[in-house]
Amino acid sequence: MTSTPEILSISTPAPFPDHTQLPESDGTFVKNFQEHPQSILLTDSITPVLQHIHPTGDYCIGQDSGIYWRMMDPPEKGAEAPDWFYVGNVPPVLNNQMRRSYVLWQELIPPLIVLEFVSGNGEEERDKTPWVGKFWVYEQVIRPAFYGIYEVQQSRVEVYHLVENRYELVTENQRGHFSIPPLGVELGIWQGLYQNVTLPWLRWWDADGNLLLTGDERAEQEKQRADLLAAKLRELGIDPDNLC
Repeated sequence: MTSTPEILSISTPAPFPDHTQLPESDGTFVKNFQEHPQSILLTDSITPVLQHIHPTGDYCIGQDSGIYWRMMDPPEKGAEAPDWFYVGNVPPVLNNQMRRSYVLWQELIPPLIVLEFVSGNGEEERDKTPWVGKFWVYEQVIRPAFYGIYEVQQSRVEVYHLVENRYELVTENQRGHFSIPPLGVELGIWQGLYQNVTLPWLRWWDADGNLLLTGDERAEQEKQRADLLAAKLRELGIDPDNLC
């Protein structure tokens, strides 16, 4: 009697989870009321620059969103959630869904710049403890080309540039700004009123030192130009409302 050979069962490793299968929050609160307006200010003002660089819209911006860099239990322990970051050459929508997080093992492209808004003394953002410290994780694993630490209470920002696998502190230019050459912009501190609050806000300038305006600021600037032109026409006896 011949025996039937035993069929061995070979288990297939489970695929790595994607952004739809990983937690989009660790359940903690935003640290203060300034963080979201600060993120919106950065995004709003740099959008025309990014649209010029990426005419097809292939870029994404994360605001207090998770960047997953390793598998952990629970999963959110394997993620960092920068207050603001930008990644080029990836679409904002993935598999017909808005991104819930950014998953490095799925995307492979690191962010170009990551910004952290300090709520304490900055110790957490400068922690270089291997596998634990935020600075170490950004430098050695996530590896954004630029890492900024913004301290609103100190009215300052530190910017680091990844050079030969190590972060080097970027020196500010004559305007007190930090150059981000791949974007053609500068990052610095602007003291002013935004969303009804006067603070030393983190903002962008172009390479010539011109402040990048938000949509509301651009609209107000155009209104002032139109009002000035109308006033000059009236001085000449011309009714601007009758002009085609």
